[in-house]
Amino acid sequence: MKILVNEQSVEIEEGVTADELRNRIKQNADIIIVDGAPARHSLRLRPGCSVTLIKRGEIPSSDELEALMAARHTPGVHEKVRDATVGIAGVGGLGSHVAVALARTGVGKLILADFDIVEPSNLNRQCFFTDQIGVSKVEAMRANLERINPYITIETHRLKLDSKNCVEIFEGVDALVEAFDGAEGKAMLTTAFCCAFPATPLVGASGVAGYFPGNIVQVRRFAGNVWIVGDLEHAAAPGMGLMAPRVGIAAHQQANAVLRLLLGEDPVEG
Repeated sequence: MKILVNEQSVEIEEGVTADELRNRIKQNADIIIVDGAPARHSLRLRPGCSVTLIKRGEIPSSDELEALMAARHTPGVHEKVRDATVGIAGVGGLGSHVAVALARTGVGKLILADFDIVEPSNLNRQCFFTDQIGVSKVEAMRANLERINPYITIETHRLKLDSKNCVEIFEGVDALVEAFDGAEGKAMLTTAFCCAFPATPLVGASGVAGYFPGNIVQVRRFAGNVWIVGDLEHAAAPGMGLMAPRVGIAAHQQANAVLRLLLGEDPVEG
């Protein structure tokens, strides 16, 4: 009979127990999951069941992780995502969450650019940790992403982006994420990038501050290949700070818009 073991098809005879399978395939596994639940070692496996053999703390090989992600995303989708390159301009509240979402999705290459360091005030909404305070954001982000998916390519640039270097750094990406805080930087990046690469989509953000309802954070198409996430109204200002829930909603909307674009789908139209 056929079963799945760590998402790979395996042929076994009927009556084999979970423990017997473990001893044949991965003797050092200390956890056996069958159809999504921890299994008794004496459990007899059924045709078509899915078995995951885990050794605590072990990093899956590149092939194992690839198979697991392809199984979750479907092979055709995973291949397109794996072969893509995405640029992220700014890895603060928006950019750090976008980077994590795209790394978990298996985007093959991420290009990160930011001049800043991790500060204590960043921890209320950004994907960094207390022991990373004082570390450059791009290197701290690289370390975090490598713990999530050690097999993607991460290119980092610690510098302040301008109208010239942003074109050089992000040339050839399949999509660019604009994740700046200030309106001036947003306008500069959008203008420079879109003039240089009008056929490449840019996904930006505007209006993500405060604790207003999450359902007014939307994706809108602007001129050409520019997509904007947010409510277009509530920018950070005195008395209206940037907070984790709403920033996270917007960042994941950006990541989802990028994913849809990579797969040839419209980020707005279903």
